[in-house]
Amino acid sequence: MAPDDDATARRLTVVDQALRLFAEKGYEATSVDEIAEAAGISRRTFFRQFRSKEDVVFADHESQLTQAREFLAAAQGDPWDAVCEAVVAVFERFTQWRELAARRYRVVRQVPALREREIVTVFRYERLFTDYLREQLRGRSDLALVQFTAAVTATHNYLLRRMVRGESDATAADLRSALVAIPRDRRTSAADSDDMIVAVFPRDMPSRQVAELLARRLDTLD
Repeated sequence: MAPDDDATARRLTVVDQALRLFAEKGYEATSVDEIAEAAGISRRTFFRQFRSKEDVVFADHESQLTQAREFLAAAQGDPWDAVCEAVVAVFERFTQWRELAARRYRVVRQVPALREREIVTVFRYERLFTDYLREQLRGRSDLALVQFTAAVTATHNYLLRRMVRGESDATAADLRSALVAIPRDRRTSAADSDDMIVAVFPRDMPSRQVAELLARRLDTLD
């Protein structure tokens, strides 16, 4: 196991124990000392890894956001597809941690402050994906980018929540199929087109004559 993987595994052990205690005793009734003892670490080590009990609940999201950001930074090809693949990768990791995700879902539903933090976390995914598309697709409709990332994130969350509630066994393939149905602004600029044609005409040529000449020339290219 690589050092980073080992560190992630240790953090997830603490998260798992914390969520177990929250489910059994209640979020407010569980102390940091109890979490540290259950995870086999010291209180000092706990606070080196997490800032608070609330951070423990969403610690794997921090890891997911980091990995999604790194994936997009290295992505090649179609930016719309890159966002979809980043979302699928998040979903696949959550399916690997299904019990942990299900336990967190139950805990978050019971604590208003955690529900608010969850909303903020979802927005951070959307903002990451939107910022990436803005950088990659300059000049496109900002509304179209925001609508796309909101739909992608909502689709992921819908399938994930059904899975953690035991209502479905959704897979990454199911998510990919659902993402394909989300509209994308596929318009390309002339500079992006492989079929771009450049024409030069005298400044004083009538527009009607320009159109007729272009039509005849384009017919010869078929």
